[in-house]
Amino acid sequence: MSSAPRTARRAAPARRTPQRQRLVRPQPEPPAGPVRSWLFVPGDNERKQEKALASAADAVILDLEDSVLPAQLPAARRRVAELLRAPRESRRPQLWVRVNAPSSGLLQDDLRAIFAAGPARGVVLPKVSSAAEILQLARQLSSLEAAARREAGSTRLLIIATETPAGVLSLAEYPAVLAPLPRVRQRIAGLTWGAEDLSSALGALARCDTSGALTFTFQLARTQCLLAAAAVGAQAIDGVCTDFREPARLQQELEMARRDGFTGKLAIHPEQIAPINAAFVPTEAEREHARRVVAAFAAAPAAGVVSLDGRMIDRPHLLQAQRVLAAAQRDQEAT
Repeated sequence: MSSAPRTARRAAPARRTPQRQRLVRPQPEPPAGPVRSWLFVPGDNERKQEKALASAADAVILDLEDSVLPAQLPAARRRVAELLRAPRESRRPQLWVRVNAPSSGLLQDDLRAIFAAGPARGVVLPKVSSAAEILQLARQLSSLEAAARREAGSTRLLIIATETPAGVLSLAEYPAVLAPLPRVRQRIAGLTWGAEDLSSALGALARCDTSGALTFTFQLARTQCLLAAAAVGAQAIDGVCTDFREPARLQQELEMARRDGFTGKLAIHPEQIAPINAAFVPTEAEREHARRVVAAFAAAPAAGVVSLDGRMIDRPHLLQAQRVLAAAQRDQEAT
């Protein structure tokens, strides 16, 4: 008895599991630590950009603001986007973008151009007048990161905090405003100060007295920036030395900056980079003293105060010594 022919059964199509979009994460950075040198370069000048990228700067700031004429801004945005998209053999220097001020009406288009390209290490925000403007930009960056599937908080912020009179006065508000907002605070990589725009806003005839020292108003702006950076846990970055052909002036500013607690400096010319980088590396004498301080506390782990070279030193000295040794270690790892 013949059996009925069997109908071939088609295999059920395999279920396709919807692919999840991958989160875009920035490439690994070099050893973490303060960014010593921040070199500005116009966003529309390819020749200067090539020189800047070939320099030893820790960070290059592609400028869409003061150094770009309004008619050239669309071209500058396209050029900056090209640089952010281009593959790079090294993660040095970091690429940052200075956008236009919150009050300019140009900031949104700047941000869209940046996020349509590749991930920048961060955004430099100029002419800030209040902490509220920082919070607003942080919210915008969070939305753009989410839309681009980038890691939340990966776009850092460098705030130029003293270019307007209101900005200088508002620095005292930063700790209280940012304290309940740890994600915003962590996004802020550093605070820096600028005198040129502030001078224009005030109508000041000079920023320095006859001895070359900053006048009280500009010293106040510098100090407020330094204190606010320490209070919110951000890097304090000294402003530019505009006399880029006066190495002695730059060296004087570097010595004062490092003495006071700044850990980096803005630059406007590649020739300023080597002195800036060298200034923020601890000397051998500083390293040796720091090692001896750490050793003294290690020998007396229960002590809050120890004696070294006939002087009493306490925990703040230990913390400073640890910072010096950490900076020395980062320098060794980067070279």
